[in-house]
Amino acid sequence: MSNIPETGRTPRVQIRLVIIQILVFSLLLTLGGRLWYLQIRNGQEYTDEAKNNGVQRVVQPAVRGSILDARGVALADNETRLVVSASRTELMKMPDDGKAVLTRLAEVLGMQPKEVMDKVRLCDAKTPKPCWNGSPYQPIPVTDEATTQQALQIRERAEDFVGITAEPTAVRRYTAPGKANTAQVLGYLSPVTDGEIEKAKDSESPYLRSDQVGRSGLERTYDKALRGKAGVTRYEVDNLGRVIGESDRDEAQAGSNLVTSIDARVQAVAEYELNWAMKEARKTFDRNTQRTYKADAGAVVVMENKTGRVVAMASQPTYDPNAWVGGISAKDYAALTSTESNFPLLNRVIQGQAAPGSIFKVVSSTAAVRAGYEFDGNYPCPSSLSFGGREFKNFESKGYGSISLGRALEVSCDTVYYGLAYNEWQKDGGIKPKKDSKDWFYRTAHDFGLGKETGIDLPNEVKGRVPDREWKQKFWEANKESWCKTGKKGGDYAEQVAYENCLEGNQMRAGDSVNYSIGQGDILVTPIQMATIYSAIANGGTLYDPTIGKAVISPDGKSVQEIKPKSHGKLPMDRKTRDKIDKALAGVVTNGSAAWRFQGWPHDKIPMHAKTGTAEVFGKQTTSWFTTYTDDFTIVMTISQGGTGSGASGPAVRNIYEAMYGLNEKGEQDLKRALLPKPQTSLPKVEPDGTIEAPEVKPYEPPKPEEEAGEPLGDQQNQNQQNQNQQDQDQNQNQNQNQQDQQQDRDTDQLAGPPARRD
Repeated sequence: MSNIPETGRTPRVQIRLVIIQILVFSLLLTLGGRLWYLQIRNGQEYTDEAKNNGVQRVVQPAVRGSILDARGVALADNETRLVVSASRTELMKMPDDGKAVLTRLAEVLGMQPKEVMDKVRLCDAKTPKPCWNGSPYQPIPVTDEATTQQALQIRERAEDFVGITAEPTAVRRYTAPGKANTAQVLGYLSPVTDGEIEKAKDSESPYLRSDQVGRSGLERTYDKALRGKAGVTRYEVDNLGRVIGESDRDEAQAGSNLVTSIDARVQAVAEYELNWAMKEARKTFDRNTQRTYKADAGAVVVMENKTGRVVAMASQPTYDPNAWVGGISAKDYAALTSTESNFPLLNRVIQGQAAPGSIFKVVSSTAAVRAGYEFDGNYPCPSSLSFGGREFKNFESKGYGSISLGRALEVSCDTVYYGLAYNEWQKDGGIKPKKDSKDWFYRTAHDFGLGKETGIDLPNEVKGRVPDREWKQKFWEANKESWCKTGKKGGDYAEQVAYENCLEGNQMRAGDSVNYSIGQGDILVTPIQMATIYSAIANGGTLYDPTIGKAVISPDGKSVQEIKPKSHGKLPMDRKTRDKIDKALAGVVTNGSAAWRFQGWPHDKIPMHAKTGTAEVFGKQTTSWFTTYTDDFTIVMTISQGGTGSGASGPAVRNIYEAMYGLNEKGEQDLKRALLPKPQTSLPKVEPDGTIEAPEVKPYEPPKPEEEAGEPLGDQQNQNQQNQNQQDQDQNQNQNQNQQDQQQDRDTDQLAGPPARRD
C-alpha cells in the first residue's frame, strides 16, 4: 500500500472550488445585469407595455321592471328586438370619422345616410335633435327594428362595418292594452349622460354607461326601482386583448315591477271620450267668433275620493311613447315639439293651466262663510250689478231674486259672488289695503291648496296661480318696464291695458276681485288641483296627495312595498259647510246647470254631484270645465277652446261613469258590464318565476249615438241642446258688451282684469 501525500490533492480541490466560485459569481453577475437591463435600462418600455394588460368589463344590462295597471295588466314591459348600434370610439379612429361605414349601413337598413349620421352625433347646445345625449363611449342604437337579413349582412361583412354591431337586445315596449295609450303618465327612457354617471358614482345606485333612465312620467319618478342593477363580469386580459382569466362577476338584478292605480279599461274609456268630446266640440258653431270651436287641447282625470289614487289620466293631443324606443327620429321629434302639434309631450292634467270659471265657486262660497256670511242667508241675484260705473251682467242677464249660497252654486249665479267679493274688497281697504286686511277670498284659495303643487308622484307638476296682493306686486315689478314701453293712453285695447298696468298694475282693483270670485281674471288652476279639491269635498274634507304608484313588487314577488295614501291637509271648512256645499252640488245635476246632462241618472243608487264652468281666455274661445263626483270617484274634464262646461264636456264625463258603473241607456245597472263599480283594493300577484297573471283588456266600445246622453235622443233632449247652445251664444254676446264697456271706462273706474265669463 503506497503512501500518497495529502499535499498532492490540495491544489486540485482548490482549483475546483475556485472554478465553482467563478461560475456562481458569473451567474450572479449575469442575473444582476439582466435585472438591471429589464428594470433600469428598458424599465419604462416594459412598464408601458404592462399597462396594456388589464381588466376588461363585460356589462349584462338588467331587465327593466314592468309598469302594471291595478289588475296586473302591463302598461310598459320589455321585448327582444334586433338592435343595430354604432361605436363612436371605433368610428372616430377612421380617417373620415366613419362616414363611409355609416353610409353603407344606411344602405343596408334602408335609411338615409344623414338620418343615420344624425343619430350618432353628440348633443350639445348647438346641435338640434335628433342627437345622442348619452355617453360617447357607449354603443349608440341606430335602429331597433332591424330584420334578420339585415343583421346577417352586417355580421357577415364585418370588415365593411367596423364599429357596428347587430344583436338581440331587450328594449322597452309600451303595450297600450285595449288602446289605452297612457303616454304622458308613463313617460319615456333615454341614455344616461356622462354628467349623470359622474354625479351618481358615489350614490347607492350608480349608473353604468349602458343604462337607460326615465326622463318623464312614472319612468322618471320610479326609475331607481324599475332600473334594477346591471351585471358586470371582469376578465383579465393581456396587452393583445387575450383573456387570461375571469377576475370576478356581479350578477345582474332585474328591476322591480311598479303596480299603479291606473285601470287600463277605464283609461281607454277616458282617452276615447276626451277625444270624442273634442271632435264634437269642433262641430259646434261659436257665434261669438263666427266659427266652430277649435277644441285644441283637453284633459281628464278619474280619481278615488278616499285615497287620492288616480284611476285614469288622459291628455290631448297625445302621442305614441314607443317613438322614443331605440332613439327618436328627426320627424317624430319635430312632431312632438312643434307648435303645430300643440306640444303633445305635455301632460295637461298636471301641466295645463287655465282660469277655472265657475267650478271655482266652491272656493268662493267657503271664503264667504269664513268672512262671516251665512251659507243659508239671502243674497241678491240680480241680472247685473254696477261697480265704479261699469255693469257686470249675470248669465243671460237673468236674475233669481234673493237666494242662498247653495242656490247660487246650483244655478251658477255670478252676481251673488260679485257682490260678496266687492264688499270684502272694500272692507280690506280697496286699492289702499289695510295692514290687517283679511283677504278671505285669496287666503281661502291658498288653504284649498291652490297656487302650489298637489304632490302627485309625477315630475314637472306646475303650481297654477292665486293672484293675491303679493303676486300682483311681484308681477308688476317684473313687467313694469315692458308695460311702460308698449303702453299708450287712448291706444288700442292692448296698448291701453299696458298703459294702465304701467301706472297701477300693482294695485288690487275692484275688477280684479270681482272677476276672481267667479274664477276669472289672473287665476290659474290645473285639472289635478280641482280633482283634489272636489274629491276632498266628497270624502268629508281630506286633501290627499294624488298618487299613481300603488306598490313596488320585487321580480320574484317576495317583496311588496305598498305606497300608502298621504294627506297634505284639510279643507278650510267645517263639517256643516261641507255638507251644505255637497247638497248644493247634488242640486246642480237635478235642478241646476248640469241637470239637462243627467236626465235619467239613477240618483237614488249612485248619487251624483257636479259643477259646470265656462272660463274666458283673452284672445281665445271659452274653456270648458266639468267637475263631478260620486261616493267613490271624482272625474274632472276640461277642453281648451271647447265651449261651455256641460255642453262640451258633460256627455263624455257621463259616458265614463256609465262604463265604470255598468249603466245602460235607461239608467239600469248591470254589474257584469261594469268596469269599476268600486275602487280596486287588491294587488296583482307576481309569481316566483316573474310571471303575472293579468286579465285581457278589450278595446272600449262606445255607446251608440242615441245612448250617449243616457236616454234616446228625443225631441226634449234636442230642445235642451238647442237651449244650451242659445245660452252659450247669449253669454258670448254679454261678454262682448263687457269687453267694450271695460275698454271705454277703464281709465276712470279703477276696474281691471279680463272680463267675466259665466255658465
